[in-house]
Amino acid sequence: MDNNSNRSKLEVVAREWLQDRGVTVHDIADLVYYLQSKYHEDLSMDKCEYNVNQVLTKREVQNAILTGIQLDKLAEQKQLDAPLQKTIEIDESLYGIDEIIAFSIVNVYGSIGFTNYGYIDKQKPGILKHLNDKSTGECHTFLDDIVGAIAAAASSRLAHAAADDELFDD
Repeated sequence: MDNNSNRSKLEVVAREWLQDRGVTVHDIADLVYYLQSKYHEDLSMDKCEYNVNQVLTKREVQNAILTGIQLDKLAEQKQLDAPLQKTIEIDESLYGIDEIIAFSIVNVYGSIGFTNYGYIDKQKPGILKHLNDKSTGECHTFLDDIVGAIAAAASSRLAHAAADDELFDD
């Protein structure tokens, strides 16, 4: 059975755009593992990938992916007017709109997502280090925050499930 058969068209496109920009579900799952492994002794990459895949089913997430990637691509192609072109191109620290889009993702799974996102955004492990490398000639002003937010949301989803389990343990 085709993996895409149960996915909405929007989800399929969002996943394709991530892949086209060099980001895989496994890359994001690595970030989830980075965030959650010390809290879950039995955490597997399969469980991390499952939670990333669940986050990617959310329309808010899909819309954020498409919006952010499109803006990054337009900046790469120098298709934006000044001063926005330069602002996005250099990932100007006071811009903040890239983080606002990320917050729309982390908000899907509650306030714990904000702390997960803030931590991973500062640490920049794994794929985030690559996405922040300005020497590649690619613009990932939005994508790095979106990927970090997806990982933070998947981590939050995982934490919520663990908390539910603890509440009902005898």
